[in-house]
Amino acid sequence: MTTHRAATAAGLLPDDALHRALLRSIVDVARAIFRAEAASVFLLDEAADELVFEAVSGQGEESLVGRRFPSSTGVAGWVLVTGQPLILDDVAADPRFAVQAAESTGYVPKAIMAVPLLSGERTLGVLEVLDRASGERFTAGEANLLGMFGTQAAIALDLLARSRAARALLDEGSGDAAVLTRVAALPDDAEPVQRRHGLQLPEALAGLLSGEARR
Repeated sequence: MTTHRAATAAGLLPDDALHRALLRSIVDVARAIFRAEAASVFLLDEAADELVFEAVSGQGEESLVGRRFPSSTGVAGWVLVTGQPLILDDVAADPRFAVQAAESTGYVPKAIMAVPLLSGERTLGVLEVLDRASGERFTAGEANLLGMFGTQAAIALDLLARSRAARALLDEGSGDAAVLTRVAALPDDAEPVQRRHGLQLPEALAGLLSGEARR
């Protein structure tokens, strides 16, 4: 692969810094929109079956990123498992709230609004906003808005994850998937005829495989 093509591919496939920046923007925007004391994103580590604090804005932002707990723990665990949003105006009165887990973070909220991060049929994690300085309650309409925001965030995160996987294949430089990844990363200044013929290959393979599947 030429230096130019590698640079082009690198521009197309975002890196860890962009992933972290996206996560941070999600929690910062959510906290600002809902005038919350804190906002956090938990992502599911499927291999470990754990939820991980991936980004925090406000209370706990200096200490919580990277902390883990079992995927079924507390409000975040309930939202992850059910795929349903949840509003709690008084967390202490609800059995789904994990008091000990909250205490271990150093911040015990009074109110929580949480939504799943949905990308298609996959639940990638949970987005939460916690408390308001004014004490104002979260509403069902706001939960719907947070849910829509969470879905858009999840789609962006899923696309980044796929791009990171593609980058790994590209860096590995071998195997069928890596070849297709290189084809997808053809530079914009390639000769039109070269680019057209290069892109016909994956299209032909897709047609062949779909035909085999129908037999």
